[in-house]
Amino acid sequence: MASSSDSDSARPRRASDFPYRSELLANLSALILLWDSPAFQGEILAKTGESIDQQSHATLRHLLAWGPMRPTALSNVLATGASHVSKIVRRLEADGLVQRTTDPSDGRATLISLTKAGEEAAHSVYELGDRMIAEVLDGWSDDDVREYTGLTVRFVQDAIASAERMLERGLLPFKK
Repeated sequence: MASSSDSDSARPRRASDFPYRSELLANLSALILLWDSPAFQGEILAKTGESIDQQSHATLRHLLAWGPMRPTALSNVLATGASHVSKIVRRLEADGLVQRTTDPSDGRATLISLTKAGEEAAHSVYELGDRMIAEVLDGWSDDDVREYTGLTVRFVQDAIASAERMLERGLLPFKK
């Protein structure tokens, strides 16, 4: 039987959980915490019949998006320790989905890269994401999807540009 705290941590988040002044930020926080939750992703994968666990899915997704990575870089993007990444990589190696090679720019370093089977598996991971967003948008009109997508593209471009500026100078003073 799940305890009260277990059910609280597994429940979908709502914008009202986050006391931001910005309704947009509160809603984004709720969505990010839900979709980025390993427990949420793992449960969906299990119910979908996927044989690869959530951490392996994330590894495949990042390697397809960004190409071969050193284990330390992979640890950073997965937000986990090097020993955990080693376990994930060993599982994926055993399944023939990734391989370790020597970094051509530094013969002392190792790169983790996808095999041909790993590329196919990674594309399947992205297909699951496509199925997920299709289910979310089921019932939306084509015009609504196009408008929302266009605004999201603009928002992401502006957020990335702003993040780069914030990294250089910090946050601007709060305007009331």
